[in-house]
Amino acid sequence: MKHKAAAKTGKRNSVRVIGGALRSRRIEFVDSEGLRPTSDRIRETLFNWIQNEVPGARCLDLFAGSGVLGIEAVSRGASWVDLVEMDRKVAQELANTIHSLGLSNARLEISNAALWLERARSAADKLYDIVFLDPPFADELLPATCALLNDRAILSEGALVYLESDQALSADTVPENWLQLKAKKAGQVNFYLYKASWQD
Repeated sequence: MKHKAAAKTGKRNSVRVIGGALRSRRIEFVDSEGLRPTSDRIRETLFNWIQNEVPGARCLDLFAGSGVLGIEAVSRGASWVDLVEMDRKVAQELANTIHSLGLSNARLEISNAALWLERARSAADKLYDIVFLDPPFADELLPATCALLNDRAILSEGALVYLESDQALSADTVPENWLQLKAKKAGQVNFYLYKASWQD
């Protein structure tokens, strides 16, 4: 789970699904700068946190990378996942994974996350119940991404938002209307679960 200073071109790696219908299936991915799939240990904790909310949920994996968070959610009963990844080589590998696993309820889009969110906000044809935000650590994308994401047109009332960071999050990283439910650290990774609410 370390941030890579530079990509190692062509090297292939894999991570396994740890629960649900796809348990033990392996997801292959290529090295790319900043790509560090969420570890088994952290995913185990995360999905213990959200196990009751996953079945039937619509999910968004916004910095998908290997796609392991979104695929893990589908494996555990999520009804749908949109996966967004801007690196074309990484996205092609993820497309192959989606095809090989036969996932008809997963859709991949090759896009910058901010641009994708702007389009999604204007289209607003669906609401997400669970969102996974695990951007490259060095890019410091969380504050701006959370601000864009915080929209009734995209998130259902009480939507859960998972965040990973290499630093402890400050209070102004997330919108004021997000309630922190969980926070934990494993090695150099800080990870959090928030609940979004607009109730008056």
